[in-house]
Amino acid sequence: YRKFTVSPTKTFILHSALKFVIRVIMPKSKNKNKRAEGKGREKFLSAEGGSEDDSVIDNASIISLCSENSCDETTAYTPFQEEEETPLDDSFEEKLKDDIDQLVEKSAQGRTSAYNAVGKAFISRVIPEFVFDRYVTICDAIAKSLKKGKNAERAASADVAKLLIIQLGMTDESELVYKELKPILITILNDVSVSTVARAKSAICLGTCTFLAENDLEEIKCTAKVLENVFSKPIKKSEGTDNSSNEVFLLYNGALTSWNLLLTLLTPLAVLESINRYVSILFNLLESSDVNLRITAGESLALLHEIAWDHDPDYEFPNTAELLALLKQLATDSHKYRAKKDRKQQRSSFRDVLKFVEEAEYPYISVKFGIEVLVLDSWVKKIQYDGFCQILGSGMNLHLQENELLREVFQLGAPIPASEKKIHKTSKLERHMYNMAAFKARTLQRNKVRDKRSVVL
Repeated sequence: YRKFTVSPTKTFILHSALKFVIRVIMPKSKNKNKRAEGKGREKFLSAEGGSEDDSVIDNASIISLCSENSCDETTAYTPFQEEEETPLDDSFEEKLKDDIDQLVEKSAQGRTSAYNAVGKAFISRVIPEFVFDRYVTICDAIAKSLKKGKNAERAASADVAKLLIIQLGMTDESELVYKELKPILITILNDVSVSTVARAKSAICLGTCTFLAENDLEEIKCTAKVLENVFSKPIKKSEGTDNSSNEVFLLYNGALTSWNLLLTLLTPLAVLESINRYVSILFNLLESSDVNLRITAGESLALLHEIAWDHDPDYEFPNTAELLALLKQLATDSHKYRAKKDRKQQRSSFRDVLKFVEEAEYPYISVKFGIEVLVLDSWVKKIQYDGFCQILGSGMNLHLQENELLREVFQLGAPIPASEKKIHKTSKLERHMYNMAAFKARTLQRNKVRDKRSVVL
C-alpha cells in the first residue's frame, strides 16, 4: 500500500476498486426497508378496518358472481328503457317537422341548413309513413330551391330530392315527385352558368331518381344520353390545371356514376347498339389526371364487358390489346407524382377490372348487415351497391334492413320482423359473459406458457 502513496492517481484507483468489491460482496441489509414496509402495511390495514386475510380477493368464479346478479340488473333497467323510447321518437319527429317548416323561410342560409338537417334525418331513419303526409310540401320546397336558389341551396336540395324518393319507395308518390323534378334537374345540368358542384349534385340526383322511379325503358335511355353528353366532352387543359379542376372532375365523375347506374337497367341489345362509342369515350377518361374519374371509367368498362358477355359469350371488343395494355399499366402504376393513397386505390381497383376483362373472373364481395348477408357477385350489383353507399353513407345498413325499396333492388325479400331479430340477437350481458369467460381461459392458458416452472415438452 505504501508503494502507491507516492502517486495520488493510483491511490484513488485502488480506493475505488476496494469500494466496488465491498459493495458486490457485502450488500447493504434491507431489513430496515422491510420493517418500514411492514409497518406501513399494518397502518393501511388498520385504517381500512380489516385484516390482511380479509383484503385477499376470493377465488370464486367471476362468471358465477355475475350470473347471480344478472336477473336483478335486467329487472331494474327494463322499465327505464321503456320510458325513454317514446320521448326520443317524439323529439325526433318534432325536430324534423321544424326543419321541414324551415325549408321555405326567407333566409337562404337558413334554408340550406334546413335541407342538410332533413337529409341527415332521412339517412338515419326509415320513416315512409311520416314522409307520405308531407311529401308535397317537401317536393314544392325542393322545386322552388332548384329553380331560384343559389348554388349551395341547389346542391343541398338535390341531395334531399333523391333521399325523398328513397323514403317514399316504389309508390305512385315517388313517380310524381320524379316527374316534377326531372325537367328542372336536366336544365340545371345543362346550364353552364350554374356552379359545377350544383351541376354534379343534380347529375347524381337525376340518375338516382331515374333508376328508382322511372319504368319506361326509352325514358331511361334518354336520361342516360343526357348524362353521356356531360362526361363525353373532352376536358380542356386549362380546366385540368386551374383551381376549379377538382369541381370539373367532380361533375364528370357524378355524371359517369349516374350513367353506370342507368346502364344496369338497359337491355344488352340497347347497350350493344352504341358500345363502340362508349368504349372510345371511356378509353379517353382512363387517361384523366383525376384518380376517382379513372376508377369510375374502369368500372364502366368492366360493366360493359359483363353486359356484352351475358348476351354473347364470344363477343370481342374493339382495340382489346390496346385496352389490356392500358389496364395493366394502371394496375401497376408507380409514378411518384401521384399521391401514395391514390396509387394504392387505383391499383386495387384496376387489378379487379383487369382480372375480369382478361380472365373473366367476377368480383365476389360479402356484405353483412344485422343477421343478413348481401353477396355482390357481379359488376351490376357492385355498381348499384356503391352508388347507394355514396348517397346513404353510414345509414346504408339500416336501409338495407328496413327500406323495402332497397331490399327490392338487391332482391332481399321483405324486411325481417323485429321479433325474429331479437331471437338471433344476443343480449349485452350474454356478450359480456362470453368475453369474460374467453378472457379467463386465455389468461390461464398463457400463464401456463409464461410460468418458468412448467415443463416444456
